[in-house]
Amino acid sequence: MADELIAVRGLRVSFASDGGIARVLDGVDLTIGRGEIMGLVGESGCGKTTLARAILGILPRNSARIEAGEIRFAGRALLALDEARLAAEVRGSEIAYIPQDPFTAFNPVFTIGTQIDDLMRFKSPLLRGGLHRGQERRQRDRARVLDLLRQVQLPEPERVLRKYPHEVSGGQRQRLMIAMALLTEPKLVIADEPTTALDVTVQAQILQLLKGLARDRGVAVLFTTHDLGTAYEICDRITVMYAGQEVEEAPVSRFFVHPSHPYTRKLLDSLPSSGHGLRGIAGEIPRLVDPPPGCRFHPRCERATEACRATRPPPETLAPAHGVRCHHPLRSMA
Repeated sequence: MADELIAVRGLRVSFASDGGIARVLDGVDLTIGRGEIMGLVGESGCGKTTLARAILGILPRNSARIEAGEIRFAGRALLALDEARLAAEVRGSEIAYIPQDPFTAFNPVFTIGTQIDDLMRFKSPLLRGGLHRGQERRQRDRARVLDLLRQVQLPEPERVLRKYPHEVSGGQRQRLMIAMALLTEPKLVIADEPTTALDVTVQAQILQLLKGLARDRGVAVLFTTHDLGTAYEICDRITVMYAGQEVEEAPVSRFFVHPSHPYTRKLLDSLPSSGHGLRGIAGEIPRLVDPPPGCRFHPRCERATEACRATRPPPETLAPAHGVRCHHPLRSMA
């Protein structure tokens, strides 16, 4: 990919559980270009959040293990960095995170302004620029905070900073989360289902806001969601995950018109439509403690053959920027 910002190659992550070792990510590949919004979609439990946490380096130490693979970000091998360097140089500064739940993201006993001040004390981009003088840096940081709060459409930002988290709405809290992620001037923002807890009107506003800010600032975004409609609205490309494996990747313009993996096709067919009733996908999601070999979707796939059960399909390019991992992809005439 031209101007590639982050590349995940062959990432394998396992978790120790009471039932045994769960193979949560199984050789996942993913690339995101600078200024691109990549949608990561799939059913709950497919590994979206685990992948995001692996990039950030915040997997639980007592249970998670990275067994193989690499994560390269802006030319740096993130998995080779020790915790101190990752925390000081990358996490929260070059890579920012927007959590799923805006209601629990803030500490309820401190004002919003106090919590933003704490962020800027350690992660201000002015520190990276060499400006360490306290009073001057604080004044410039405060001006940036107020300007960005206005950009995320928060009225009277000075008053907002004096409030406690419970005094603002869920939509305003999510706007604050977006602003805090952008305050550090990151190269990549990981948005982990950031509109799940919001009503549809506020959700649409947040999506347009995030898309506009990414476009205007050139920030890359990894947008994890289980909602294909949301992915259609905001993303440039979409990667589909199933049970810890990525199965298809395509530009939005092709993804919804020419889905090629049987799971992608069934996922799209399950969307509510006026032309048919509710449709599910036959079978069950596999247990990751004892996952099926080969393509993990093969027990639910009518096209499965012995090859599907024996080996995981290699990536195949069907069109520019459209790849699929399937021994028997659904091919279109386009």
